[in-house]
Amino acid sequence: MDASLRQLAAYAAVAKAASFTAAAAELHVSQSSLSRTVAELERSFGGQLLERDTRNVTLTPAGVEALRIAEQIINAHRAGMRELQQFMLGGAGTVSVATMPSVAAVVLPQVISMFKQRRPNVSVQIMDGLERSVLDRVASGEADFAICTVGSPSRLLEHRPLVRDRFVAVLPANHPLTTHDQVTWRELAEESFLAVGTNSSARRLADAAFAQVDAYTAPAAEASSVATVGGLVAAGLGVSAIPALVLPLMAPGSVEHRPLVDPVVERHLDIVQRSKQRLSLVAQHFLEVLDEARDQGLPLNEGAAWAR
Repeated sequence: MDASLRQLAAYAAVAKAASFTAAAAELHVSQSSLSRTVAELERSFGGQLLERDTRNVTLTPAGVEALRIAEQIINAHRAGMRELQQFMLGGAGTVSVATMPSVAAVVLPQVISMFKQRRPNVSVQIMDGLERSVLDRVASGEADFAICTVGSPSRLLEHRPLVRDRFVAVLPANHPLTTHDQVTWRELAEESFLAVGTNSSARRLADAAFAQVDAYTAPAAEASSVATVGGLVAAGLGVSAIPALVLPLMAPGSVEHRPLVDPVVERHLDIVQRSKQRLSLVAQHFLEVLDEARDQGLPLNEGAAWAR
């Protein structure tokens, strides 16, 4: 059985009109052509769908069921075509963004809100993770683009700057270093240091900063979750160093922070996509809103700034 959409539409028109003449006029085809099309459909089904005489057309029991199924198929086809048209016009579909947890929690909610006001029928899928997994999702095509650090540039990816994110010292309340306006990396190295996991870009940059001042410090403890590190700091078990954009994820209200200097270290967050990639219209529209947020200077927390 291999009924075409054209045959099903022709049959549905005849069945609902109960007339070949009226259905032919509706479809703008000849009555003889329409009769042949319905006959072909009946042969493909192997049974009679319509009872015909010179004046009336009535449905057989098989014809009633065939009409129900034909209308389901026709309506699904029309809905699918409308959905495809909306996708082609950028009004429907899904945008997949791979990013780091701090960006997902702090930057993207504001941007998504702006985007959804204009494209309410577009879904936004956020895939948050650490630098390597985020970049892998873009390279594999699982994500449309990423917002993340790029530690080891790849010729398969292209990137442009979005946010600069300065490192700060994270301190327990009433810690002696909270009396300082700023803290040096060497001063931080003299304290019990609580580190994020080695797969984190924040850990890579912090280790490089300690090495730059020849003040390597073995972590007193480390955790993969920034929130966990924040909880350890809040409990008075040590200090840490993180990019400012991460602060809202670290026991807000229970820790204090100060700018880190000597050296000043910034994390650079870029928009990353596959080289020579043609993005879908919905993904292009999302990036346009992201650029607009930057141009308007959408607020970021202290220590983070839009890159130009």
